[in-house]
Amino acid sequence: MVTPLGNLTGMTAKVTLSFSDETIEEARRFAKREGLSLSAWMDQAAREKALREVFTAHAAAVGRAGLDLESAALADAQEAALVDDALFGSGRPRAA
Repeated sequence: MVTPLGNLTGMTAKVTLSFSDETIEEARRFAKREGLSLSAWMDQAAREKALREVFTAHAAAVGRAGLDLESAALADAQEAALVDDALFGSGRPRAA
């Protein structure tokens, strides 16, 4: 379910949280700037933080496994450029 921005539709839990004055003022300012209610902004911020944690853990696991995905991606790009050069001539990118 996608929650419309600035809307409480789809929110199912009501909780009481405590924040420092500085944090809540910043959150209110960011929510207002983005046209969201404070609740919707906090929901989005918490979801984004959780996703960052998951992606960071995944990247660490890939690193521990000894996989070098960046090098593999660069090698794939270089190979595609060589094929393009062979098929289409030097300096002419393939059609999209």
